[in-house]
Amino acid sequence: MARFNDAPQAEAAEQAFGWLGAPAFAMVLTAGRPYASVGALVTRAAELTRALSWGHVSAALDAHPRIGDRVEGSSASAEASRREQSGMADADDEVRTAIAEGNRAYEERFGHVFLIRAAGRPPAEIRRELERRLGNTPEAERAEVQAQLVEITALRVREAMR
Repeated sequence: MARFNDAPQAEAAEQAFGWLGAPAFAMVLTAGRPYASVGALVTRAAELTRALSWGHVSAALDAHPRIGDRVEGSSASAEASRREQSGMADADDEVRTAIAEGNRAYEERFGHVFLIRAAGRPPAEIRRELERRLGNTPEAERAEVQAQLVEITALRVREAMR
């Protein structure tokens, strides 16, 4: 916690950007330092994530790979995505195929990558959620995306503060 609180602004903002790839989020979160506890940091990150405009959410979505795709790169976000999606290694061919097809249908319907907190979820559950969310209205799906971003960001903050 002290390392994040005491880091130079640019370094702290880079770390926060790895938690959620929206520059406005990183700038505002780091401007609020120091945080008294990890819980306070997670709470503030959640507040900021819920308050993001759809434009900022869209920017954050650009940093997220498709569920089931091999994640390339060495950025903090790429490393986190690899950890979070590690459960997909257990997916059988049927589930992998269904998720790949679902990803294409989802992107065609909503215009952005399907986002879900994959950490701790088995592949079959991710598939069911993808299929369920394909039935959402665009407005309902935007709300679900934002809620998933809150969960992913909280997970990443907690992990970074260990």
